[in-house]
Amino acid sequence: MRVAFVGAGPITTGAANILIRRRVDVVIIEKDKGRIDALAEILDCGFIHGDGSKPAMLREAGPQRTDVLCCLTDNDQSNILASLVGRSLGFRRIITQIEDTEFEHVCLELGLTDLIIPHRQAAQALADLAFGTLPEDFANFFKNGARLFSFAVREEDAGTVEDLPLPKHCMAICIYRYDKMLLPTKAFQLELGDEVVLLAHEDSMRELRERWAVAPAAADSDETAAS
Repeated sequence: MRVAFVGAGPITTGAANILIRRRVDVVIIEKDKGRIDALAEILDCGFIHGDGSKPAMLREAGPQRTDVLCCLTDNDQSNILASLVGRSLGFRRIITQIEDTEFEHVCLELGLTDLIIPHRQAAQALADLAFGTLPEDFANFFKNGARLFSFAVREEDAGTVEDLPLPKHCMAICIYRYDKMLLPTKAFQLELGDEVVLLAHEDSMRELRERWAVAPAAADSDETAAS
């Protein structure tokens, strides 16, 4: 397995250290040469000096031989741009970090569904721990190919939950509307901007990403703009 990181902050450093111990091939793209020199003393991985939102830098990371691209800089716009460029270059899976939740729906509308929002996830974990509801191993709840997928409702998705063109082995389990969590029935009427959370089999993920991602032409224009 191979994982590429854009940005060499604390989350990248911690994750890279764990992955390296698990014998995962890791490469980190970072603009700060001093940061690279410091990390090279403690991390046994590859480094690329440059701007990870640039196509040339991401190509150097090897899209076709990389399993996951993690965009984890301290700038939301850079992470979103790097994610879009990475997708246009063919990275198999992309994880995007954002701090400003105003970008969440933008990411979902662009098809960037694997999001990290650190302060929200830390707060939720802390609250769950306080109430004793955080499972010891959350992954145990997702066995035999079960996955979660979310997207923002667009105009073409207007209608009921039952009207959604979902693949087999896939169902809506939750709707987020503004600051409310709603449990949908088949007749639940969707509104523009709703965030729909699906429980799906991993075999359906490609079809879901293709259905709720930007058109290829738009992705190409992002790469051109980044150049």
